[in-house]
Amino acid sequence: MDRARRRWVLGLLPTCLALAFSLTALGSSHWCVGTRRVLKPLCQEQPGEPHCIHISQDSDSGRRDNSQAVQYIWEMGDDRFTKRKFHVGLWHSCEESLSGTEEKCRSFQSIIPAEEQGLLWLSIGAKVLDVLLLLTSAILLGSRVSDHSSGLDWLKVDASVAILMVLAGLLGMVAHMMYTTIFQITVNLGPEDWRPQTWDHGWSYW
Repeated sequence: MDRARRRWVLGLLPTCLALAFSLTALGSSHWCVGTRRVLKPLCQEQPGEPHCIHISQDSDSGRRDNSQAVQYIWEMGDDRFTKRKFHVGLWHSCEESLSGTEEKCRSFQSIIPAEEQGLLWLSIGAKVLDVLLLLTSAILLGSRVSDHSSGLDWLKVDASVAILMVLAGLLGMVAHMMYTTIFQITVNLGPEDWRPQTWDHGWSYW
């Protein structure tokens, strides 16, 4: 491999890496991660479980009418709540179950306020355009590596790739900024059964 082609290959590798990262982020649900505070269920069926509210039921051994039984809840204050981890992306919001062995997912679009639906689609559109521009840049650089013919003005191709990469970076930043805005609005105005207690940006956001 000559020196010029090696230089072009080194220029192609970061573009392919950026394309792989963008595709991963587009399909991932780890843009934002955090925890929710959830009220524990009663330990009527599984009294030994640690993630439920323990109760004491007082009744006489000879009493047949259990409707008069009194239940005492031992947990008070923050002890009545448990924390669940969640992660959210462009498409889905997933939350761990009480047992921590599986996750429950729902559409992120169904969570955000109705008036912010357009902003979500703008964010998705910007991210898709980011991926398409990176793909186009990778194809152009790949053709530069594989083809040495003089029929193309490679200086113009290099200039086009540079412009496409800059536009892809700008669109990526716009998509992330709009998503952060949507998420913060949803944290404040979203449904009560979703609002997080703490959150931060996830690995696919970065």
